[in-house]
Amino acid sequence: MKILLDHDLPFSLAHGGFQVQIEQTHDALKAIGLEVEWLRWWDTRQRGDLIHFFGRPSPALIRHAHLQGMKFVFSELMSGTGARSPALLRLQWLANRVLEGVLPKSMVAPMSWESFRTADAIIALTSWEAHLMQWLFRAPPDRVHVVHNGVEPEFLESSQGSRGPWLITTASILPVKRIVETARAAVEAGTPYWVIGRPFSEGDAYYREFVALQRANPRLVRYEGPIRDRALLARIYREARGFVMLSRWESLSISALEAAGCGCPLLLSDLPWAHSVFGDRGRYAPKEARPAEMAAALRQFYDEAPRIPPLPRPAGWGEVAETLREIYASLLAGTRAGTPPSTSR
Repeated sequence: MKILLDHDLPFSLAHGGFQVQIEQTHDALKAIGLEVEWLRWWDTRQRGDLIHFFGRPSPALIRHAHLQGMKFVFSELMSGTGARSPALLRLQWLANRVLEGVLPKSMVAPMSWESFRTADAIIALTSWEAHLMQWLFRAPPDRVHVVHNGVEPEFLESSQGSRGPWLITTASILPVKRIVETARAAVEAGTPYWVIGRPFSEGDAYYREFVALQRANPRLVRYEGPIRDRALLARIYREARGFVMLSRWESLSISALEAAGCGCPLLLSDLPWAHSVFGDRGRYAPKEARPAEMAAALRQFYDEAPRIPPLPRPAGWGEVAETLREIYASLLAGTRAGTPPSTSR
């Protein structure tokens, strides 16, 4: 079994959770003994049994893979779509049906809706996103598999530390993550807030706004950039008072899983993906919270965090790889087993 992994956005241009997911999937599949290569678009001699694409592929790419006798799997993030209101989702459902019914196929093809119906398997990170793939894009239910992201061993094996005063966020410093808004709310609420991460560009106006806010409030807002030492990051999670991720939209956050693996309480935006994974074990703030509401949510979470019980253990990347191997093997054997068990624990 030879697996070719592919993605359409160079890591040198953008970083984030999807890059981590792709790299960890690659390493974990190799660790369990699979033959795995990055798809080399320039190499006419490269061969494989199956392509696993990260993102939404074009229908043409899937057709060409099938013509070469290869199975095709893709992992799609439904972050923005999954955060839409029920009314907007119903409108999107109606628009999809109308456009596919009246427009020529060549005009609909660039949106790649057909890919959900022609790929051999689709990987969804949460049950909510799996539902949207089937409902909005008519993905056949037996081809949609829910496979949660995993975490590295450091976040499952780290020793318990004493909880300190800091609420932490580990994320890229982008408007969608609402880092500036959360920092302002932390200052208003008087809750110490530590941001770990980096921007896409240090010249970005949003990043400069965050840095100015941090420098004006060094006792309540902490920032030293990203932390690449995974053992050190696990220790920080263990010693944090709580983890905060108040994004406008999100898929299954690897950072949130890392924090959960270290026994850290979670405060997340009140979005369907979060409820589908963490249920009533997580704590939630309104996704469009006004500054005063956000400050109140932070204060309440800060006060409550020491009494919040730990979340269930997340999966390791090795468990994710084993689940993917089962999916790949069923496709190459010409069978379609039902959706395998979720890799969450």
